[in-house]
Amino acid sequence: MPTYAVLFTENPDADPTIRTAVFPDHLAFLTKHSDQVQDAGTLFFGDGSRYGGMWIVTADSVDDVTALIHADPFWPTGLRAGFEVLEWRKVFEAGAPMPDR
Repeated sequence: MPTYAVLFTENPDADPTIRTAVFPDHLAFLTKHSDQVQDAGTLFFGDGSRYGGMWIVTADSVDDVTALIHADPFWPTGLRAGFEVLEWRKVFEAGAPMPDR
């Protein structure tokens, strides 16, 4: 099954109180879908301001990843300005090259 890196960009005009209110539901969503969402976290610029977020996801297709993104409680809130889904092929893990990559 392919692995994807999902890069989210932050909506700078979004009400910051929304994040606090929806964050528990967002974490519950990620937990529920932990069979697909392997890792998730926030990305920051060097000055500490928020860029957005990133997920590492296993799924059958980009369409499946997009459906997962749209099901996330964060999506309809306007916190995210957009996203990119890129296929990711790991070549290095835990200090060692991956075989046959």
